[in-house]
Amino acid sequence: MEMVLLTALGVGGATVIGSVVGFIFKNITHKFSDIVLSFAAGVMLAAAVLGLILPSLEYGGRFGLLITVVGIFAGALCLNLIDKLVPHLHKLVGADIEDHRNANLSKTLLFVMAIAIHNLPEGIAAGVGFGSNNTTQAMIIAGGIALQNIPEGMVIIGPMLAAGVSKSRTFICAMLTGLVEVAGTLIGYFAVSVASFILPFALALAGGTMLYVISDEMIPETHVHGGERGATYALLAGFCLMLIMDVALG
Repeated sequence: MEMVLLTALGVGGATVIGSVVGFIFKNITHKFSDIVLSFAAGVMLAAAVLGLILPSLEYGGRFGLLITVVGIFAGALCLNLIDKLVPHLHKLVGADIEDHRNANLSKTLLFVMAIAIHNLPEGIAAGVGFGSNNTTQAMIIAGGIALQNIPEGMVIIGPMLAAGVSKSRTFICAMLTGLVEVAGTLIGYFAVSVASFILPFALALAGGTMLYVISDEMIPETHVHGGERGATYALLAGFCLMLIMDVALG
């Protein structure tokens, strides 16, 4: 349990670390941001496949394939439903902030809400990983999620400051998105601990939510500013890094 708590704090704290970096480098270029975000997408992709989906097949037994496929689509549909029901923004166009500060303040907060929404299933994925009793695999998943939380924390800061939000409130917002992930980690862990028979489905569900975020949010965002080639190689680098870690620690 202590390991789970420390991991939850580490996963959520990565967002705070990213926000600190965002304060230091307020004017991050689109090209750099896309490369960092694509690297994070590659890390998440590997964590989803290696740490969640493949173990789901393994623990599912006779009906492992069916459980995994259903779980992946269930995870994606759940996040899709949240996208439709909860008001938020996928993207924030920074060019208009100076001219329409009040309007873009609301857009900024909606953008932060979008990050918070997607931090919950990422946290659940980290917690579910510990339900398999494979601590090494769970730490790899959590490490991958923490890595991708750093650029998420970075991208919150600039738009909020430009929209007129004070530094203290901006930092609090970033911290709250991290706390959402801490809560998700604990929810995922306790869910599979109380009902271990749902572990294969829960692993696939968490994997599906991560795949949804990668495809619906991260990859499109990194391919609209003209740096898609660099973004593609950054994604491959992130995936390969996690692959190396999985083989080295497995």
